[in-house]
Amino acid sequence: MALRESDPAEVGGYRIEDRLGSGGMGVVYLARSASGRRLAVKVVHAQYADDDEFRIRFSREVAAARQVSGAFTAPVVDADADGSRPWMATLYIPGEDLGTHVRRHGPLSVDRLRELAAGLAEALRDIHRAGVVHRDLKPANVMLAEDGPRVIDFGISRAAEFGPSDVLTQTGRVMGTPPFMSPEQFSSPHDVGPAADIFSLGAVLVYAATRRGPFDSSNPWETATRVVEGTPDLDGVPQELLPFVRFCLEKHPKSRPTPDELLTLLRDGRLPAPGPRSASGDAAGPKRPRGRRHRWWLVSGAVAAVLAVAGTTFAVSRQGHGTPDALPAGWRPWHQQSRVPSPHDPDALPSGSFSRCVAAGPSLVCAGDSIMATRFDLARGRNTWALPVDSTPGGSSAGSGGTIIGTRGDTVYVWGVDDRTAATDRDATRTRYSVQALSARTGKALWKTVTGEGEVLTGGEEGYAVPTPRGVIAVYGDKGQSYALLGASDGKIRWKRPMRYSAANDKGACQLGGAAGRVYMLCGAFGKDYSLSATTVTELDPATGRSRWSVTAKGALSVLGQAGEHLVLADGMGTLRTLTLVHVPSHVVTTVRLSRPEAAVSGAYLERGILYCTFTSGSVHAFSPRTGRLLWRSNSTVEQPGPPTATSTRLYLASPTGRLAALDLRTGRVRATRPGRDDGGTSDSTGPASTPLVLVGDALYVPYGIRSVFTVNIRHL
Repeated sequence: MALRESDPAEVGGYRIEDRLGSGGMGVVYLARSASGRRLAVKVVHAQYADDDEFRIRFSREVAAARQVSGAFTAPVVDADADGSRPWMATLYIPGEDLGTHVRRHGPLSVDRLRELAAGLAEALRDIHRAGVVHRDLKPANVMLAEDGPRVIDFGISRAAEFGPSDVLTQTGRVMGTPPFMSPEQFSSPHDVGPAADIFSLGAVLVYAATRRGPFDSSNPWETATRVVEGTPDLDGVPQELLPFVRFCLEKHPKSRPTPDELLTLLRDGRLPAPGPRSASGDAAGPKRPRGRRHRWWLVSGAVAAVLAVAGTTFAVSRQGHGTPDALPAGWRPWHQQSRVPSPHDPDALPSGSFSRCVAAGPSLVCAGDSIMATRFDLARGRNTWALPVDSTPGGSSAGSGGTIIGTRGDTVYVWGVDDRTAATDRDATRTRYSVQALSARTGKALWKTVTGEGEVLTGGEEGYAVPTPRGVIAVYGDKGQSYALLGASDGKIRWKRPMRYSAANDKGACQLGGAAGRVYMLCGAFGKDYSLSATTVTELDPATGRSRWSVTAKGALSVLGQAGEHLVLADGMGTLRTLTLVHVPSHVVTTVRLSRPEAAVSGAYLERGILYCTFTSGSVHAFSPRTGRLLWRSNSTVEQPGPPTATSTRLYLASPTGRLAALDLRTGRVRATRPGRDDGGTSDSTGPASTPLVLVGDALYVPYGIRSVFTVNIRHL
């Protein structure tokens, strides 16, 4: 990186030769000492030189770096924290940082990942033994030297013994880099200890193995929520390193291993049972603590605030009046009805609502009711393209139409089902099922794979296919006798495995489900009356389709979602009385009885760790899935409400006509409403709204009527 005219010729007597980089805190130069030794000299930006708090932080960085200088860090050679422009010189480490290396060359091999895991565990062991917590371990702060990884940049480190009295954590800021921060760094920054670095180590390894973090999202707010509430996306992490990574990413600090225990796991393949830890990270007891009900999801309320991202750090203000409106660029309120694609069958004109809409970049893509997919511009609502279910000349557009499976960048995966005349019998109808990958911007089909064609339905809209980073796992075969992975790039089958039950053997039923980035197969055997008395839940490995683990529980269960580390399932038959919870790490099954049995439920939805039961009358009941306790009941004023969506403070519901209500997430009280619309026509359906709302920043997109959508700024409701 070329020097600039404003760069100094020397710093502290060290001759400056080149720029190595620049961040939010300062500039790092390549320098040379009088003896010829190459150094990395960090010089603080001028605007921070008069900031007393920043000087304290920089002095701490110097002290911390001096304390832990060793085989796994960059030794401090010289420093001046009191000068007009504070600076620090460390030994220059040739090589790339981990982030740059992975971006240029892709994920590391298994052997290199093991070396990285061991090197970082040893580095953290030395750092923690010196009484220091790094607090910003991330790929950019890991240098790949010839003799192993080195941890650098102690700019926001803290001595473990400072504890809650630390002046820098009393200022109301949470410092770090969102995708690699620990849950406690968001929810309780004054309690951050050595275990936070262990969590970051796990996140760094996931990045090195997959080229993405385990909690990546498009904005810091959503990333923070996923870190605290969500299950990490570990798809692509080598199987032999999964135990290591999962232990690192335990939500509760006391459940994470120490660096020594991680090294034991790498060496022996097993983890000693750690107990509650002291501030230094040492085990304080012989037994591993059992799971606790720590409400980590409360970060959504604690971070009620201003997210300020500057340089490579992330500062969260715990007071203030919230962020400016976070809206798509150029957004304005709009309402629009999708045009009708040209169907080959004039009797198959769409007359109903969309089944689902998703946001992909600047696009809102919707599907359903004989429309394979259609695109609206997020900002202005322009309807730029619409596709029929079957675009083949002479084909038919009849059938249940399309539905959206998921997204991958600008690509949208859609599933279509259309009826066609059988080749051998003009009076017989065969149903064809397909999965397509479409460009959200243009509607161009990137690939299309027919997954089955027969007289028997091979799957329902909710149990037919699940997206993964590798592609789409879908029911496959004319009688749904298999399931297969359709590759993300071309739709070709990567693997195919037999389904336990299908129309081919007529002994039971299976469906696919997804939650928190994991894929599940739910199968039940038919009883004498074709009822399902029990369901076997199996987590599938997306790389192979094989079972990772299986459990069996009572009832005809379907997946509602994941709350914390628990997969939440419900029996959709009759009155809703219980929930089935599967603790994903341990596979322990528990049954939770609702404090109030719910009959005539029109929908049951899991949002932000809370179960919401909706009724056609507009009533909404909120339950804790962990305890079954009724939290509140409310009349939303929205008739026939559909699937809700939630922010950290409000729950939003809409009717088939687009009537909208915002409820207080804590009490259920109605805070705002918006009347329905009649400009989209009236759907043929007489049931509740079925299309989930879509929230992009502060822009809420509400499907209504016949293939129509309107959008509002939720801050102005």
